[in-house]
Amino acid sequence: MFIHLVVIGWLYVVVMMAVAEATNTTGTVLGAIFTFLLYGLAPVALVVYLMGTPGRRRAIKQREAEAQEAARRAAAEAATKEPEDSGLPDQRGEAPADAVPPVRKET
Repeated sequence: MFIHLVVIGWLYVVVMMAVAEATNTTGTVLGAIFTFLLYGLAPVALVVYLMGTPGRRRAIKQREAEAQEAARRAAAEAATKEPEDSGLPDQRGEAPADAVPPVRKET
């Protein structure tokens, strides 16, 4: 909240500097535009970006924690759920059987 007041105040000062540059007898409108961009917008954008870094980091960590918790819940749900009978061999945890039974020689 406080940073917003500082940003608004600084931009007001820079706008007044740009107006003074544009209306001065030796000043130009192009000089006023550069004054506003270089003294106002560029530094304010940099400061706001840097001040917002901790908030972005917190949001990233929170999203990662939520995704990890969702994956953990899905894994726990899959572990407790009984497997469906797909009709395929070895899908229910049974020991594999020989596909071809051994043939004995008759004596």
